[in-house]
Amino acid sequence: MSSYLCSTPEERQAMLEVLGMKSMDDLYVDVPEEVMIKGPLNLPAPKSELDIRRTMESLAEHNTRFHTILRGAGAERHYIPAAVSRITSNEIFVTAYTPYQAEVSQGVLQSIFEFQTMMCELTGMDVSNASVYDGGTAAAEAVAMCKERKRTKVLVSETTHPDALAVIKTYCYGSNTEVITVPAKDGVTDLEALKSLLGEDSACFYVQQPNFFGMLEDCDALGEAVHAAGAKYIMGVNPATLGVLKSPREYGADIAVGEAQPLGMPLSWGGPYLGFMTCTTAMMRKLPGRIVGETTDDKGERAFVLTMQAREQHIRREKASSNICSNQALCALTASVYLAEMGPAGLAEVGNQCYAKAHYLASELCKIEGVELVFPGEFFHEFVTTLPDTYRVLCALEKKGILGGLRLREGVLWCVTEYCTKADLDEAVAVIKEAYGK
Repeated sequence: MSSYLCSTPEERQAMLEVLGMKSMDDLYVDVPEEVMIKGPLNLPAPKSELDIRRTMESLAEHNTRFHTILRGAGAERHYIPAAVSRITSNEIFVTAYTPYQAEVSQGVLQSIFEFQTMMCELTGMDVSNASVYDGGTAAAEAVAMCKERKRTKVLVSETTHPDALAVIKTYCYGSNTEVITVPAKDGVTDLEALKSLLGEDSACFYVQQPNFFGMLEDCDALGEAVHAAGAKYIMGVNPATLGVLKSPREYGADIAVGEAQPLGMPLSWGGPYLGFMTCTTAMMRKLPGRIVGETTDDKGERAFVLTMQAREQHIRREKASSNICSNQALCALTASVYLAEMGPAGLAEVGNQCYAKAHYLASELCKIEGVELVFPGEFFHEFVTTLPDTYRVLCALEKKGILGGLRLREGVLWCVTEYCTKADLDEAVAVIKEAYGK
């Protein structure tokens, strides 16, 4: 933190005097003696900056960095404009804290408000919260929003990401809510099976678009069936596809959630990521987490505040319908900056390139003997193929610096984003052919 300086010994002593203490040891008088560390820590001897750099670089060399990534399944490698990290690394954003005191938190409140606005524009929904921990949490929180006294059963498509489904089941286990998995047919939700499972006790139905297998669901028909049964319709969406696909609002969703990692966040060895939640006006009073609203102050000037907040979420959690009371503010800011940099045209270009390149790779792979698409129907930028001798082929790709698809029971799940070039895809196909001796 370039503009933050350590306190001097004189300053530290002045702070201790204000506290009525003589030394730093006085700060720990309430810590039991038996847990106090006596003597120096078991750490290596100090090193120079150059030696430390060499040590860290040596450790980093043990990591495997792939120049081409053909795996998604919930975490995707997209191009991130340089301005995104430059702006979000500003210290006023990095050090911002929870915005409970609105009069001294206008900056972070406005950044959250801008994120909410963009997510509403992207999904077509009326209201957004400040964000939750990740996409799986968002899905589970959306399910909890729909439970009513006489509607207690939750329906979830079998084509849902397994991790999201696991989080939903965990939440529902804790609230004694029954989860019913709607079977899939040809890689998409079986509409007739859904209709047969819906009843007067159904609270909601959750489906992802595109789904875990990359397939495009018939979300219009699914939504009509759900609403005909009086249940709520929840869609999990990949925001990177919304520049070209219909919005959840156009499909008739009551709640739209998802993982916003594709919006400017690198893979980062697994996080942190960013769950988003949006809904219609009719559902907004059940929306958990923080919601920032725009108002005017006593001078009539534009101001931002936390609004629509149930105090139970913060101070009486045993009575709360949700225990989400924090948010991923820095990740939300990252998504906002990314969307502002890309704009509608840029986001549409991302979607079009993902779609075109995925279909190109699929067509080239299917020219190899023994490789074919597992599911019929339309897909977006992920798809599943058969792949004989899967382990050997994926190892061959890895040796060439290419992370291949994810092994599933059904086959191999491939993902292509705009980050890949045609040359990258051609190289991957050539490696696979070589592995088969073609």
